[in-house]
Amino acid sequence: MRDTALELVLRRDRIVVAVALATIAALAWGYLLWLAADMDMGGMRMSGFRMIPGAAGLMTPAIAPWRWFEFVLVFVMWFVMMIGMMTPSAAPMILIYARVGRQALTHGAPFAATGWFVAGYLFVWAGFSLTASAVQWALERATLLDEAMRGTSRVMGGVVLIAAGIYQWTTLKDRCLRGCQAPLTFIQQQGGFRRDPPGALLLGAKHGAYCLGCCWMLMALLFVGGVMNLLWIAAIAIFVLAEKAMPPGWQISRISGLGLVASGGWLLLRTAA
Repeated sequence: MRDTALELVLRRDRIVVAVALATIAALAWGYLLWLAADMDMGGMRMSGFRMIPGAAGLMTPAIAPWRWFEFVLVFVMWFVMMIGMMTPSAAPMILIYARVGRQALTHGAPFAATGWFVAGYLFVWAGFSLTASAVQWALERATLLDEAMRGTSRVMGGVVLIAAGIYQWTTLKDRCLRGCQAPLTFIQQQGGFRRDPPGALLLGAKHGAYCLGCCWMLMALLFVGGVMNLLWIAAIAIFVLAEKAMPPGWQISRISGLGLVASGGWLLLRTAA
């Protein structure tokens, strides 16, 4: 009887956590849709100007230095984008944490709340978003991004594509991908779940670091196809999910790596022609 009650509670918790994650992802994508519509300006392209994301259509001369609030808005754009892209692929790990945490609670030895684990995971992506914002600033100062935040240099695009393709074949990529594909194995390697909030925060950050190591070069492709190109964003998010969820994830990485190198080489050849 007790086992049946526990299963009902676990099922309810799973639904609650899954709905919460789906809501967070939906809100993130809703923000990105609004942002893309706000920056589209009816399809107009204003050469010599740049759009400020989330500033309700505000634009500024491309050569003007960034102001503090522009950097903040760009950071928010990147962070929300990472939440929307990475939440689906992180869901299995978060659901396992919530399930095991509930089971531990029924035995009188509760873990730290799932929110601590999620906060640690997102902290890593916040750090990546801060770095990406700085890179975007540098590329715009070097006039390597246009008003749509898309790369203007075929050479840069080709190099980024080739670098991303090569990274798909590295041992670091394989190691990080395995850590993301097998949540329970990852937890065992890290010494198990944590009962204290700082420990859960650190565990979430470690898992986030593995996901970052798996995906950071794929995120760099946004500077090639367009930082606010929703189709490009969705394609990368789906690919990341497929890599982690499908059993032959390493094969997907290898094949995609060849495709990225070929695409980058073709782009460089077009530049040289």
